Amino acid sequence: MSLAENTNISIEKIAKSRIDSIDFENLKFGTTFSDHMLVCHYKDGQWGDVQIKPYGPMSFEPSINVFHYGQAIFEGMKAYKDSNDDVWLFRPRENWKRFNKSAERMEMPQIDETRFVDGLKTLLNLDREWVKPGQGNALYLRPFMIGTHPGVVAGPSSEFMFCIICSPARTYYSGKVKVQIAEHYSRAANGGVGYTKCSGNYAGQFYPTKLAQQKGYQQVIWTDDATHTKLEEAGTMNVFFRIGDTLITAPTSERILDGVTRKSLLDIAKSKGIDIDVRTIVVQELLDAHAKGELKEIFGAGTAVTIGQIEGFAYQEKFYSLPEIADENSFAVQLKNSLQGIQQKTVEDIFGWTEKVEKK
Repeated sequence: MSLAENTNISIEKIAKSRIDSIDFENLKFGTTFSDHMLVCHYKDGQWGDVQIKPYGPMSFEPSINVFHYGQAIFEGMKAYKDSNDDVWLFRPRENWKRFNKSAERMEMPQIDETRFVDGLKTLLNLDREWVKPGQGNALYLRPFMIGTHPGVVAGPSSEFMFCIICSPARTYYSGKVKVQIAEHYSRAANGGVGYTKCSGNYAGQFYPTKLAQQKGYQQVIWTDDATHTKLEEAGTMNVFFRIGDTLITAPTSERILDGVTRKSLLDIAKSKGIDIDVRTIVVQELLDAHAKGELKEIFGAGTAVTIGQIEGFAYQEKFYSLPEIADENSFAVQLKNSLQGIQQKTVEDIFGWTEKVEKK
């Protein structure tokens, strides 16, 4: 049963839209939000009704679980609008599956597909004017879940809130970035929660990223916690390395997020005949390839940025610049154009990844 047919949904429309007050040409990522949000509460072992209501502040007791023990997970997604004014989602069920994988690891309840995917489509249908067409435009979608049971006993919450908020967005990075390879700090460890999108994963990155930024680098390439030799992720993104004409990325693991953009880029690369090698890559291999002139490109991949190109990296106080490559010869540019073309419906979606948000 689709959510549209489910009577256990309430829609409270905003009295007057704020959309006319928004400068869509000068958006700062993640700071402007659409008119409505989706909210659903879990109590007594089951999910309640879905509510779509005006976006706005919420009221909670100071003792709820999320404030003290950090039971919180989220996803990052985008909606796009094509030239026919139709709104599309990109692989939303992959995000739903990963959301539940995160929930399981964080001792939180699973959310059903109807509330997650169909609820999201109902919300988007209401706020579809916030999805702007054109290259680089999208509506960023943030589903999240938090523990809401009051009390400071150190244990999992028995009550939760699932919510989706939407933020109009343009291109995340305007150019290439410089990165620093981590030699001490780690993003995740074996047996931990690195493969989940739990909030603490990201908070733990802020301090070492600040240290890197103080030295003139925008992001950190994270290394494994045990040896600090294995290259794993870049900032909040999966990371790819082009050595010669081979594209290399680390396999997913307990430390590495199973990125939807990552897996999509791998499929696109294979369809283009690009040689793919999913394996562990270590710092010394990167340095050796750079010395031989074989290291051509490094780029990050994630929902917010799609692909973020890297112009060079620092390691042990030395900076290594990457060569300038014409767009037509760049794997990063080719893959980004193909992926965004599928997302924005300017090229054929041969993979069947996009889902239309039907007008109601």
